[in-house]
Amino acid sequence: MKATGIVRRIDDLGRVVIPKEIRRTQRIREGDPLEIFISADGEVIFKKYSPIGELSTIAAQCADVLSKNIGMTVLICDREQIIATAGSGKKDLLDKRISMPLVSLLEQRKSCILQQQQYPCEDCNKPIAVVAPIVVQGDVIGGTIVLQGETEILPAVEQQAVLTAAFLAKQIEP
Repeated sequence: MKATGIVRRIDDLGRVVIPKEIRRTQRIREGDPLEIFISADGEVIFKKYSPIGELSTIAAQCADVLSKNIGMTVLICDREQIIATAGSGKKDLLDKRISMPLVSLLEQRKSCILQQQQYPCEDCNKPIAVVAPIVVQGDVIGGTIVLQGETEILPAVEQQAVLTAAFLAKQIEP
């Protein structure tokens, strides 16, 4: 753990303000859920909560089935990192922080087939072919991403398969 040198006081309602610089670098926005952890030595740790991260086993199975059916690398991410991968190079991409262009694509709340080259994370050498956001109760909680393979454009049937992979939202809805 790294010290920031910033000290904040708890107000009379028990609130603590997280400085803007930390919120910006950690991509914490107003309304984002934070999970609170307490260590044995008295540390209080705030971590961004990922509802889709709770379904990492189901997400991994979904990515695996989709990848086998379309023969391409499939990623499933929450709003921060890649939580499930299947296909070539999958171990290199798991748990990588997603790129800001991918965050922007997800925030558009619509599926898209990319014509220009954008990458899911900094260390990835394959561009994104298709992005399908996972939306629960109006909030984007993640996305299903297919990386480009040998062919630049996915056939229509495979595009539809990717879009249906966003069914993970149904697993989370109350």
